Amino acid sequence: MDTRKLSYFVKIVDSGSITKAAAALHVAQPALSQQVSALESDLKQRLLIRSKQGVEPTAAGHTLYRHAQTILRLVEQARLDVAASGAAPSGRVSIAIAPYSMASSLTPQIIREVGRRYPDIVVHLTEIFGGVLSEAIKNGRLDMALIYEPGKIRGVQFTTMIVEDLHLVTHEDVDVAQGRSTVTLEEASTLGLFLPEKNHTLRQIIEKGLADQGLPLRLVGEVESVPSLVRLIRANLGATVLPKSAADALFPEENFKVLRIVEPALQSKIALCTPDHEPLSEAASAVLILVKEMLQQQLINKYAADPSGA
Repeated sequence: MDTRKLSYFVKIVDSGSITKAAAALHVAQPALSQQVSALESDLKQRLLIRSKQGVEPTAAGHTLYRHAQTILRLVEQARLDVAASGAAPSGRVSIAIAPYSMASSLTPQIIREVGRRYPDIVVHLTEIFGGVLSEAIKNGRLDMALIYEPGKIRGVQFTTMIVEDLHLVTHEDVDVAQGRSTVTLEEASTLGLFLPEKNHTLRQIIEKGLADQGLPLRLVGEVESVPSLVRLIRANLGATVLPKSAADALFPEENFKVLRIVEPALQSKIALCTPDHEPLSEAASAVLILVKEMLQQQLINKYAADPSGA
């Protein structure tokens, strides 16, 4: 099996027709059919079902198509990396960063530092929620992500970077935990909360914490927009729950309360997510190292300023 046969096969599946694929590849149709026959003979499986409407992959064909895409992408990346060997890393690196996290405050630093160290790298930044993360990473649409760690997901790996206690964020006029820097989970459960959708790991941590204590969730609304969340809390229409670093970044003004949740404490993890089935490009590897450095420095600064981690 060689990569040329695989690239022909992928083009046929994408085109839905051997005739169309032959025209796009500038290869004679009989020669293309022979390549498919050679693949089927090599794998001892029928790969395509032919009809008047075109071709459709069999179950075995779908499996080969998925693996062929990965193989061809790796071969192309290998060519690019070898061609660029010895030169400064270059190319496009895509990073997803979880909304409602301190990681989002790193975006200016990431852009600034990548531009300083690697001027030929273009960083594509996006905010993304866990529900679509694994597929985006596995399919190569994203190189890496900084997100709330959701637990094991096949095809990706997580490196825990930060573990933080969750805090209740309210307007200063809310009558809760007067004179204290902490609030019990039971006290927090009496307030209406703005939270992200159910597929967000942060929401799942909060719901589980309340359920384990037999406490209700008083959901005022689901908010996916950080600016909207800030406006809603500022208008005293409800409260929210965030890690301390995210709360400090989003609600720096004095007219907000940021109270650590206790009895019991709730914790979230921010993790670096990368594919576990193929290596990163040279450019992505360089950015990954840089991001890890930034997170480690942020932790050092945080605990130097507040050794208690409160």
